[in-house]
Amino acid sequence: MNFAVLVFPGSNCDLDCYKAVEETTGQPVDYVWHTETDLSKYDCIIVPGGFSYGDYLRCGAIARFAPIMNALVQAAEAGKYIIGICNGFQILTEAGLLPGALRRNKTLKFRCHAATLRVENNSNPFMKHYAVGEEINIPIAHGEGNYYCDEATLKGLQDHNQIVFRYAGDNPNGSIDDIAGICNEAGNVLGMMPHPERAIHTLLGSEDGKRMFTSILSTWREKHGAAAIG
Repeated sequence: MNFAVLVFPGSNCDLDCYKAVEETTGQPVDYVWHTETDLSKYDCIIVPGGFSYGDYLRCGAIARFAPIMNALVQAAEAGKYIIGICNGFQILTEAGLLPGALRRNKTLKFRCHAATLRVENNSNPFMKHYAVGEEINIPIAHGEGNYYCDEATLKGLQDHNQIVFRYAGDNPNGSIDDIAGICNEAGNVLGMMPHPERAIHTLLGSEDGKRMFTSILSTWREKHGAAAIG
């Protein structure tokens, strides 16, 4: 299985994502610069956190027009696995790959600390190794993590089981319905504000993020069969 980590000017979680893939799956992983136009080699694409293009105009708004984004949309339509983390989530919403938008935290302050999440959906490729209702510890680090959508969109997310995580207990940013992460209807595109790549070992305070990467690999192997494992 081949992983890609996209890199935009201002990305700063790309190394964390790269190392997380290496350490949790042992699969090949490449950095892919934002000027590239082909993602056909990759089975899973990670859009990492950071401050793409300095967050000018609006978080993710400029990155949405990078050359690589056309290839990312094509990958999503082809059913490949895509995960946007923090700024990556913001980019996915700006690109229309996920509904809604990320606004300033309700406190107008940057929040950086451990967060307790409740798993709401394990029927997608990213959550195979989690249990619905399970509470996990995944850190956050964001100033614009306040997820918002209109009432019709929220009802659609609820009705189609697209809410993957909710904040359990304290909602650190004011997001609607306590949403911390969502997926598209097909389930192959996930966006989340917390950072699973920073929770892959007990030395980091939690290893609850590790299963997200192993879930992706396990799902891909089941889909492609033992002969495809490399």
